[in-house]
Amino acid sequence: MSVIIISKGSYSHGGEVAERVARKLDYGCISRDILIDVSKKFNISELRLIRAVEDAPSFLEKYTFGREKYIAYIRAAILENLAKDNMVYHGFAGHFFIGDISHVLKVRIIADTDERLVYMMKREEVSKEDAARLVKKVDEERTKWSEKLYGKDTWDCRLYDMVINIGKITIDDAVNMICQTVKLEAFQTTPESQQHIEALAQEALLRLEEKDHVSPFFEPMRDSPWSKKREIKDD
Repeated sequence: MSVIIISKGSYSHGGEVAERVARKLDYGCISRDILIDVSKKFNISELRLIRAVEDAPSFLEKYTFGREKYIAYIRAAILENLAKDNMVYHGFAGHFFIGDISHVLKVRIIADTDERLVYMMKREEVSKEDAARLVKKVDEERTKWSEKLYGKDTWDCRLYDMVINIGKITIDDAVNMICQTVKLEAFQTTPESQQHIEALAQEALLRLEEKDHVSPFFEPMRDSPWSKKREIKDD
């Protein structure tokens, strides 16, 4: 019994690896689609939630609490699911929410640039030049997001128990490596570690009720009447 958090670079096949790991282990699997559930449960704009985890914080957000409030909702929903145990979460920032819970295996999936470009060109039907530009933009946004909110770079290998580069290591290889590693004694759930994650989940829910998550000024992430609904894309 364990939890697996899979962080991934954009267009690195991380979503496919995560879903196949979950099927092979017969684990539950959640991803950024959980934002839709959060939106419905707490009656919050889905666009704001997506922007909270996709866009790098602006200068004004240093003085407000808009983004932190939305991330608090997302964190609470993710931890509530992970506390059920035997779960795989793949998406951005999960490893920041979970802390040092011993039965959580933290994995980073990356891929060579050429592999990522080919995958993006095929999936999004764009040119190689557009693919390169978009991949670079996503990488920069994610790095700025994690550095400004958590003071850490998602590319720092020290944040993870495993880093797997899809290329010579195939998707099948990656799935097998993760499934074998999570069976190690070090990643098995103990009464203490289960209590720890349940306490984190409870603390996250309690924080939603605190007034300090509501900005006393204004929320810079307010939806514009011209805003277009974003499609949640995961990879």
